[in-house]
Amino acid sequence: MARRRVSKEPVDLTTTVGSVTLANPVMTASGTAGHGDELGAYVDLSTLGAVVVKSLSPEPWAGNAAPRVHETPAGMINSVGLQGPGVRKWLEEELPAVIATGATVVASIWGTTIEDYAKAAELLRDAPIEVVAVEVNVSCPNLHDRNRMFAHAPETTAEAIQAASVCGRPMWAKLSPNVSDLASIAKAAHSAGADAVTLVNTVLGMAIDTETRTYRLGGGGGGLSGPAIHPVAVRAVHDVHAAFPEIPIIGVGGVARGVDAIELMMAGASAIQVGTASFADPRSVARVLKEIEEWCAERSVGSVRELIGVVHGR
Repeated sequence: MARRRVSKEPVDLTTTVGSVTLANPVMTASGTAGHGDELGAYVDLSTLGAVVVKSLSPEPWAGNAAPRVHETPAGMINSVGLQGPGVRKWLEEELPAVIATGATVVASIWGTTIEDYAKAAELLRDAPIEVVAVEVNVSCPNLHDRNRMFAHAPETTAEAIQAASVCGRPMWAKLSPNVSDLASIAKAAHSAGADAVTLVNTVLGMAIDTETRTYRLGGGGGGLSGPAIHPVAVRAVHDVHAAFPEIPIIGVGGVARGVDAIELMMAGASAIQVGTASFADPRSVARVLKEIEEWCAERSVGSVRELIGVVHGR
């Protein structure tokens, strides 16, 4: 097989997600890089498009009972339960360390009620300018709808986004793949004020220990992530982009290689996030970025923006 000629021209890695311009399309995924600069020992965080921190509620949250994580044949299933220090403590004690690395930061918030989203967002109103966006994680149980996810219905998704708008900065709605009509929910989020949608969160799953005859996770069921859900993420990004090409998308789900990220971009994502791969290799997010650049150079792709949605033929 003939070797590809590598372009000598630098690849333009910049991309835009709604009103936010990123130096490159590679970010960490919420929940997989901690609340602070944990990955800074392995990766120069300033070289990433952004660091998306673990989702924060307005007040400290203990999370679920242990065990919280179980390895699967193609990824992992977790029931961490969104443990966190709360927005105020994060702003005071953990955000400064992330900013000190030179990173661009995306805060992530969640709640069990619409009021929680408003409170968490209000606390972020005066966050430092390095916090360029707020990812509104609506893919979590809520008390308003008998513990169903906000993201399971267009109406509750829109309510949460509208409540979070008091943050005063661009919002990205993180949506669940566990629905029958994801495109309509993405449209509801965008119409309610979300600059973009993050597709997708984990897929509902469960693991049972056949020897002890009980659940593998302290919370019973959990969320499946990793390579196993990558095709689900590609399909979700593809279908939402096909239905509403005007909605910017961040693709996430099973990205472990540069080509995984490129596949999501071709499906319609303007940027991507690396999550579960970081547990196996904390340097994976930097490696994915390097592989994207190399892939583009080998194929004379001058800008990553050329890749966005190309499979749709527009």
